[in-house]
Amino acid sequence: MRLDVFLKQSRLIKRRTVAREACERGLVLLNGRVGKPASEVKVGDTIALTLGSRHLTVQVVSLPESPRAADATGMYRTLADETGPAV
Repeated sequence: MRLDVFLKQSRLIKRRTVAREACERGLVLLNGRVGKPASEVKVGDTIALTLGSRHLTVQVVSLPESPRAADATGMYRTLADETGPAV
């Protein structure tokens, strides 16, 4: 599954175009490297996101063919969720 599609289907990012832009701007790391939108995501991969002042690190747990909204949080496991100081 493509990285931008995973981010959208797992509801980590609301829209696929926003996920693609985040990847292109270097805000998404896949296994420690800058993730391109078309990078292939596999079970066990680690994804680190920087969204504003929030830094989120998740591990891919499952890749269902057509996930429902209720299945979205089961696609990943949160490893770290840090929020920077309010500005």
